Amino acid sequence: MREALRRTNFAGREVTLAQGVAVAIAVPVLTGLAGMRGRAAAAAGIGALGLADDLLEPIQRRRGAATSKGLRGHARALREGTLTTGAAKAIGIPVLCVAAALTETGGPRRSLAARGAGAVLDGAIAAGTANLVNLLDLRPGRALKASLLLSALAAASPRRLQSDAESPLAPAPDARERGRALGAAAAGISALALPVDLREKGMLGDTGANALGAMIGTALALRLQAAPGSPASAHVRSAAARGAALLGLSALTLASERVSFSAVIEANPALRALDALGRRGAP
Repeated sequence: MREALRRTNFAGREVTLAQGVAVAIAVPVLTGLAGMRGRAAAAAGIGALGLADDLLEPIQRRRGAATSKGLRGHARALREGTLTTGAAKAIGIPVLCVAAALTETGGPRRSLAARGAGAVLDGAIAAGTANLVNLLDLRPGRALKASLLLSALAAASPRRLQSDAESPLAPAPDARERGRALGAAAAGISALALPVDLREKGMLGDTGANALGAMIGTALALRLQAAPGSPASAHVRSAAARGAALLGLSALTLASERVSFSAVIEANPALRALDALGRRGAP
């Protein structure tokens, strides 16, 4: 297994995906400790899908089999009758995220349609963030710096939507407090993994990036929820905020099919400096 987890990074240095495996184990454990068993089970499944992609794709390349990249590449392979590990992730991660969200979205007073719509929205945000973190995992520290920033936002002191705080039906802790706890856990994982990543001793790979990204996306989606029993206007604002987050994630995903994030970062002095901060020099 140790040999299967070895990789050569962009600078030609040998790194290990064991770091990503450790992250993928920590995510469901901490999610479960936060009282979200459905989300923890989904996180374990997401980590497993990422590990399958990390382990099987190199084997396919060594055998001379064509490998697909990007959403368009995986979709093309599916049309040709081939289920790639990337396509399995593209299908499986959203399904797992939505299914997990269905176990928690809304309260008994909300309609089934409203709960279903909320679960789809929250699950899509979690899946989109999982993909975004994976897309950023191309240079040491890049994905973890973004993860640390996003998880810190989720962990910040909650700002309640208007009239939510007065709702007598809001559970304690409500979804936003669970999101805050999940964000704090994700920030801790990111902070612990960052030095190893920057020293180029390990990397997240699909295994760690997908699991950690889904955790952060879940935390952000929970933080944007309205409390059960809140006025309809609060739920409308919540849906609008989550919809805007999903649109942003979708735009970045589509942009990645045409534009190199690395090229964009290199062209911007501020982003380039932040991206290189703490990283080892060229060999």
